Amino acid sequence: MRLLLVHSLIFSFGLAQAAVTAYGPHVQSPFGTTTAASASYTGAASYDQTILNAPAPPNPPPPTQFNVELQAGDVSGLSIQQEGSFFGFSIEFSVTTQVLGLNSSFLQVPFLNLMANLRQRGGSVKVRVGGNTQETATLVASTPDGAALEKDYGRSSNPTATPPLVFTSEIIKMMAEISALTDVYWYMGVPFNDTQNWRLQIAEVGEAMLGQYLIGLQAGNEPDLYSRHGHRPDSYGPQDYKNDFGLLIDAMNADSNIPNKNLLIGPNLAGVWSPPDIWQTGFATDFNQNLAALAVERYPTDNCYALFGVGTPRYGQEMFPSFLTHQSGKDIVNEFPGAPAYAQSVGKAFIMTETNTASCGGFPGLSDSFGAALWGIDYALQLAYSNFSTVLFHVGGQSVYYNPFTPPVTNQSTFHQWTIGPVYYSALVVAEALGASNTAQVLDLQANGGNDYTPGYAIYESGQPVRIALTNFITDPSGNSDYTASISIGGTVPAQVKVKYLLADSVSQIYNFTWAGQTFGGPFTSDGRLVGTLDVQTIPCDQTNNVCQIKVPAPGFALVFLTDNALSESDQSPTMTFSTTAYTNLHGPTITIDPSVLATSNGEKGLADALAGTSKGRQMSSAPGFAQALPSLIAVMAGALVIGRLALVR
Repeated sequence: MRLLLVHSLIFSFGLAQAAVTAYGPHVQSPFGTTTAASASYTGAASYDQTILNAPAPPNPPPPTQFNVELQAGDVSGLSIQQEGSFFGFSIEFSVTTQVLGLNSSFLQVPFLNLMANLRQRGGSVKVRVGGNTQETATLVASTPDGAALEKDYGRSSNPTATPPLVFTSEIIKMMAEISALTDVYWYMGVPFNDTQNWRLQIAEVGEAMLGQYLIGLQAGNEPDLYSRHGHRPDSYGPQDYKNDFGLLIDAMNADSNIPNKNLLIGPNLAGVWSPPDIWQTGFATDFNQNLAALAVERYPTDNCYALFGVGTPRYGQEMFPSFLTHQSGKDIVNEFPGAPAYAQSVGKAFIMTETNTASCGGFPGLSDSFGAALWGIDYALQLAYSNFSTVLFHVGGQSVYYNPFTPPVTNQSTFHQWTIGPVYYSALVVAEALGASNTAQVLDLQANGGNDYTPGYAIYESGQPVRIALTNFITDPSGNSDYTASISIGGTVPAQVKVKYLLADSVSQIYNFTWAGQTFGGPFTSDGRLVGTLDVQTIPCDQTNNVCQIKVPAPGFALVFLTDNALSESDQSPTMTFSTTAYTNLHGPTITIDPSVLATSNGEKGLADALAGTSKGRQMSSAPGFAQALPSLIAVMAGALVIGRLALVR
C-alpha cells in the first residue's frame, strides 16, 4: 500500500494516526516515466540527500563490557522454529511491472540478483504482491496496448482514488519465471470489493502457473478500513467481514479450477479492529481448514502531516532517537498481545504482511539511514522471537524514503542502476542470522542488563547456540561507546569464532554501508550484487576461561558464527547472480531468444500458453531449488542473463 502509480502523484494525509493516498492523473510523480536531462539527482524522495544529526550518546552511558552466557540443551524462552525466508517484501500490485519486470520476457535483472542474494543465505524468499490495488484488480485476456498491467483512472471512485487495475496472465508468468530462478514464494490477494460477483481468476491462474510457489491468498486488505473508505456501510464490523469471508470460501469451493482451497490469509487488519475482535467471531476456528495464516499490518508511526498538514506533525530529527532503541520493536509486538500464541493454538502462522519505518513514505534522513538498517534488524528479530512467522517490508516508488530497493525511472535505465536502501541490508543480515536450516529458534538475550541501546539475540538450532546477533545503536566517533561482549557457552567455547560486521560511520549516514566489507554503494550504482572484498573476521577465544571477546563499534552490528557449519549454512558462496551488460536497442546490442524456450522451460508452471499509505484511517502503533531452473536459459547466460527479448527495462 505504499505505491507509486504511473502518471500520477501520491496524495497522502493522516487522520489521528491515519494515512491515506489519493491517486489521479497528473498529480503523482511517475514511477517509470519521469524525464531527466542528465544523470544528476532530480529531487525524488528515494534519492534525497538529507542527513540528520545522530543522537548524542546516552547519559549515563551503558556499560561497555558485559557477559553473554549461553546455555545448551533444554533452553527456555526460545521462539518457534523460524525459516531463513522470515524477512521478505511487500510490493503493491500496481508497481509490479516497475520492480519485477515488464512481463515474463523482460525481467528486472537487479531484482533477480537481490532475490538470489537472499536465497543463498536463507534458502528462499517470500514476496507479497497485493495491497489496496488488489481489491479492484481484474485479470483480462489482453490490454489495449499490450501491456501486462494497466490502470483505469476513469473508474477511480473511492476516497483515495485508487485506480482499478486490469492485468494479464503475463504478470503471473513473470512471477513464475522469477521463482524458477531465485526460489521466490508469493502471496497474492483475491479482489474483495464485490462479494456477489467474485473474481477468482487470480486464484485460478495463480495456482495453475505458480504451483507450490503460491503460498497465500490475502482475503480482504485492511477490512477494518472498508467503511471509512466507502467500500462498506458505516456499520461494517468484524462479524460482517467474517460473513464476507465465508461467501468467498463458498465461491472457491464451487470453483473446480481452484484445487487448493486452503491458501486464504486473514484478517489483515490495519489497527481499527484488534485481533481479538476477529477471534471472538469464530473466524479462525470456523474457517480453519481454508486458512493458510492469520495476518496483520502495522507501521510504528506516520509522516502524513508533512505531506498535507493533517494529523500529528512529526519530524525525522525528533523521531530518530525512538528508532534507535530495542524498545521500538518491542512496542510494535506489544500491539498484539497473545495473538501469535492464539494463532499457534489454532495451528496457523501469524504474519506481518506489511510494515516499514513510517507510513506516508517514511522520513527523509531517517528511513534511508544506517540507523534504519539497525532498526530493521532488531525489529525483525524481535518479531521472530515473539513468534511471528514472517515479516514483509514494503517497497514503494520514487516518492518514498524507506525503499529496500528502488529501480531507476525507465528512461534512465541505460545510465542509472538501482538504489539499495538500508532495509535491504537488514534483510541480508536476518537471512544470515537465521540461516537456511528452517529450524532456527531466536532468544532475546536481554543483553547488557536489558540496556535499550545494546540488544542481543542468540539463534539456536537443535538446542545448540549457533549464532549471536549484537547491535550497538549509539554513534560515538571517539570509540568510548564501543562495547565488548564476553560470550561464554555451557561446556566450553570453540577455539575461534567468525564475525561479520555491518558498519557505517554514523547512524545518520545514508548509502555505502558495508556488510562484511561489501556494499551496494550509493544511489543509481547497484545491479543487485554486493561489491568489494569479503571480510569475515576470525576472533580467537580463550578456552581456558571459556570466553570469546566480541567488540561491537558504535554504531554497528556483529553477527557471530559459533561454528564453521553455522557460517557455511548462512552464506553458501558463491551466489548465483545475473549480469546486466545487455542494453536496449537504442544504446547497444540486444539478444533475442525464442519465447518458446521460456514457455516450455519451467516444468509444472505450465507457461506454454510516491508513495505513501493508501489506507485512510490506518492506525499506527506508539522447495524446489535453483537446480531446477531453466537449463535452456542457463545455456545462453555467458556474460548476461537474457530473458526473452532481453533489454534493460527502459
